[in-house]
Amino acid sequence: MKLFRPVGVKELELIKQSGMTEFPPRLPEQPIFYPVLNVEYARQIAQEWNTKSAPDYAGFVTEFDVEDDYISRFQVKTVGAAMHKELWIPAEELDEFNKHIIGKIKMIEAYYGKSHLNKGEE
Repeated sequence: MKLFRPVGVKELELIKQSGMTEFPPRLPEQPIFYPVLNVEYARQIAQEWNTKSAPDYAGFVTEFDVEDDYISRFQVKTVGAAMHKELWIPAEELDEFNKHIIGKIKMIEAYYGKSHLNKGEE
């Protein structure tokens, strides 16, 4: 199954450190890892959320494939409009999830907010 994940600068750096093969562990206050099912939803989060979040004001859309047999055990959640579909992977299962990623995680889109562009002028 092809999935997408909007990420910020720090998470993208950690993905790069893994050789673009795995997502980093969740922080204690993040009990769920949620990849999304369509690029439009990932793009919306990257543009409307990540580009407005300090300190980086940047959002990136990643794309990756996960083994169908493995991912089918997780229920699709709709968390807003019909396009807002995601999977909820418990944080403690992220290591296992990473083992079922096929190939590399690709960064396919990048967005930068106005605050990011103006940082040098402040």
